Amino acid sequence: MRNRETALANATAFAELKAIWMNSAQLHGWHVGRFVLMPDHLHLFARPRTEAIALAGWVRNWKAFSSRRLAHAIGHQPPLWQPDYFDHFLRSAESYSEQWEYVRHNPVRAGLVARPEDWPWQGEIHELRF
Repeated sequence: MRNRETALANATAFAELKAIWMNSAQLHGWHVGRFVLMPDHLHLFARPRTEAIALAGWVRNWKAFSSRRLAHAIGHQPPLWQPDYFDHFLRSAESYSEQWEYVRHNPVRAGLVARPEDWPWQGEIHELRF
């Protein structure tokens, strides 16, 4: 999130982002798997179809669209997101599982909940298979 503001860990942001990502495979060829919304950033796993747009274009698209939708829904002025992002390519189901375990513990490490399953702002849109 731009300027590390805390506008993401709430029901409105969760619902808006989930709705956008549910249509992502059909519109842009990207399936969103598991994700965790933190107060000021997010982690998500995604996998392209063969005919997907480039990763940079996909990220730019959903960031722009979600900025407009969330600006209206939560009263936050765009741009909502930082202009860059960090990506890491996973090549196996084992790697996905390991990375998910690390990511799902972020709310615990941040002192927001005692157990990862207590964090309400996480989910899975599509089951990603390797």
